[in-house]
Order: sequence, then structure tokens, then C-alpha cells
Amino acid sequence: EYRDVVKMFRYVIETERRFYLANDVELKRVDTATDFYFELAMTDVWVWDIYRTDRFVKQVKVMTFKDVNVEEIGS
Repeated sequence: EYRDVVKMFRYVIETERRFYLANDVELKRVDTATDFYFELAMTDVWVWDIYRTDRFVKQVKVMTFKDVNVEEIGS
């Protein structure tokens, strides 16, 4: 399924919980008084989640204290 849609997207995004394909992604580090977290905003998104019946989503926002990987897909 992933191979069927990957050419439609510009970025591959991995978090500790999910895998995304997106055409636009914004990653921001947010500092708090004692720590920091990452805020991730994506548009035109395909979500890999075994419990999801519809994988295409208009917008996704993720907040996480864990690692985030963002890769631009080569053409």
C-alpha cells in the first residue's frame, strides 16, 4: 500500500507512534520551563495506522517529547 502512494508525496515523517507521508510539514521545537517538545504540523497527509480505514487526511498536528524524523523524498 505504501509503495502505491509514496510518489504522491514530498516528505516521509516518522514519530514514535506513527508513520506519515505529507506534501507540507512544519517542525517546531517548543521550550517549556523544564523541558522541550516538538510540534509537528502536516498537510495533505497519508497516515500509516493499522486501525485506520481512511489513510488520507487533510491536516495532522502532533506534539511529542520523542524523536521525530523528517526526510524529503528524492524525485
